[in-house]
Amino acid sequence: MRLNDLKPAAGSKSARHRVGRGIGSGWGKTAGRGHKGQKARAGGFHKVGFEGGQMPLHRRLPKRGFTSLSRRYVEVVRLGELQKLGVDEVDLMVLKQAGVVSALAIDARVIKSGELSRKVSVRGIGVTRGAKAAIEAAGGTVAALVEAKKAGKKAARYAERRKALEASIAAAEKKPAEKKPADKKAADKKAADAAAPKKPAGEAAPKKKADKPAAK
Repeated sequence: MRLNDLKPAAGSKSARHRVGRGIGSGWGKTAGRGHKGQKARAGGFHKVGFEGGQMPLHRRLPKRGFTSLSRRYVEVVRLGELQKLGVDEVDLMVLKQAGVVSALAIDARVIKSGELSRKVSVRGIGVTRGAKAAIEAAGGTVAALVEAKKAGKKAARYAERRKALEASIAAAEKKPAEKKPADKKAADKKAADAAAPKKPAGEAAPKKKADKPAAK
């Protein structure tokens, strides 16, 4: 065998079609495009999935699930790794410097895996419910910033509005109720009684004269 004798296997290669070179070639006239129609014209082709203007299949089917674009940059931290750090305050920068998470991480989440027996303060990263209970049981704390971040901006905004509403209700309850103005006639009568001279206690009230009977 020589290098100049090497050639592809029989049938693995085929000559390209030279279209439009006469009817005798088999690829003349319409050049393999058929007779008339949109695909016979230059530029007459639509993208894959086009169905003549009706709703295509890939849009008729329902969507399922959600894929977060930032999920790959949110890393998991175990309680056992916090135990080995030997640092009282833990945040994302501390985890990056210690090599617990990668330098590309944009967030971290502490999960309940392993044991934690020393006091640790966690701030600025996510913490699951079980991990939070374990951290607080060991004497540590979880910053309030984590809760606000977990709840989201909308929930924090609602919390602020609710707090302001409760404060206004408490202030309204402490304010004394205004007295309604008394009836004008009753007030005038009371003032007239006070201005009239008082009769002595021993003096009897004058008897009224009996009305005379009417004449028949």
